[in-house]
Amino acid sequence: MSDNDSLKGKNGKVRVMYVRKEEEQEQARRPSSRASADDRRGDQRSEGRSPWNTSGDRASGEVSRRARQDSPFRDDSTGRRPRGDAPDSPWKTFYAGDDDATVPDHGGISGKSQIDPEQLRRQRAEETRVYGENACQALFRNRPDAIVRAWFEQSVTPRFRDALRWMAANRKAYHVVEYDELAKASGTEHHGGVCFLIKKRAGLDADGYLASAAAQQQDCVLALEQVSNPHNLGAMLRSCAHFGVNSVMVSDSALLDSGAAVRTAEGGAEHVKAIKCDDVLQDLQRFQRAGYTVVTLAGNSGTSLSTVKMPARTVLVLGEEGSALSEAVLSQADIAVTINGSGRVPSLNVSVSAGILLAEWWRQNHG
Repeated sequence: MSDNDSLKGKNGKVRVMYVRKEEEQEQARRPSSRASADDRRGDQRSEGRSPWNTSGDRASGEVSRRARQDSPFRDDSTGRRPRGDAPDSPWKTFYAGDDDATVPDHGGISGKSQIDPEQLRRQRAEETRVYGENACQALFRNRPDAIVRAWFEQSVTPRFRDALRWMAANRKAYHVVEYDELAKASGTEHHGGVCFLIKKRAGLDADGYLASAAAQQQDCVLALEQVSNPHNLGAMLRSCAHFGVNSVMVSDSALLDSGAAVRTAEGGAEHVKAIKCDDVLQDLQRFQRAGYTVVTLAGNSGTSLSTVKMPARTVLVLGEEGSALSEAVLSQADIAVTINGSGRVPSLNVSVSAGILLAEWWRQNHG
C-alpha cells in the first residue's frame, strides 16, 4: 500500500488526523521523546508506512504542525482548521468533499427561493412599502388583501391586534422586531413602529375614470404637472380625502403609493385613486368633452379666487412650486385663478395652494 493510500478512508477521501494539543506541549518538554518519535518516523518510512497512520504510533507535535501547514484543507487566510471540526473532540478527522457548487448570479437577488430571478424582479417592481401607524391602519381597513408582509414594533402590536389576527388566519407573514431592524425593513427611521409591504395599485386611465364617474353630478379631480415630492403629494392626498376628491391625475401612478406620500397622507391615500396621465393636454380635453371645467392656478395674472364660481365638475391643475405650468396647459384652461395674499412671499407651497382651492370648491358645492 502506498503512502497516499494510507491517507485515505474507506470512501477514498483524504483523511487528516490532528494531534491533541496538550500532547504537543508534553512532547515539547521532552526532547528525548521527540528524538524517539523521529526515529520511529524513520522506521515507518523505511517500512513504507505513513507517519500519520491512525492505527500506529502518533506523530510528534512537530510533524503534526507540519502536516497541518501542508494540508490542502487548511485555510491559510484564517489559520483555522477546516469546517466540520467538533469543538469538544480532542482528535479531529476531516474528509474533504467535492468542491462547492458554483452559486448562480441572480443579479443581486439573494435568498434560497427557487423562483426565477426575472420573476422576482417583476414581483418586486409591483410592490412597495408603506409605514406610519395611521397610514397602515387605514390600509388594513380598506384593502387588507394588498398586504404581502408586515413588520411591527412590540409597542404598537396591541393597536394592530385585528390586523395580526387577520394576517395569521390568512397566512400573511409578519415579524415583531426592534426599532433598528424595522428601520432597515422600511428604509426610514420615521416608520412609526409599523411597515407593510404591499401590492401597488394599478392606476386608471382618463377614459376609464370618466366611465366610472359618468353618473356623478359633483366631482373634482386634481391634476398635477411635474409634481413629484412625496411629502407634497401626501399632503395633497390628505386634503383630497378631506374635501371629497376621488382622484389625482399624475404621470406616474406609483408616486401616490410611495411610503413617504402614504405616511404623510395619514390614511387619506386609501380614499383617492390615481389616474395615469401620458399626455396631459389630451387628457384635459377628454375631461372637457365630458363636461368638466379646467381650472388652473396662474400666479398674479389670474382672476381672484374669491370672485370665481367653481363648477360642480372641475379639474384643478397645479404645478410644482417654483415652476409655473407649461404654456400649453395654461392655454387649455377654462379659468385661471389667483390666490390673493400679502405679497410678502412670491408663492405658496403647492400642497397649501391645493388645500385652499379644494376648500373653496367644497364650500361652493357642498356648503
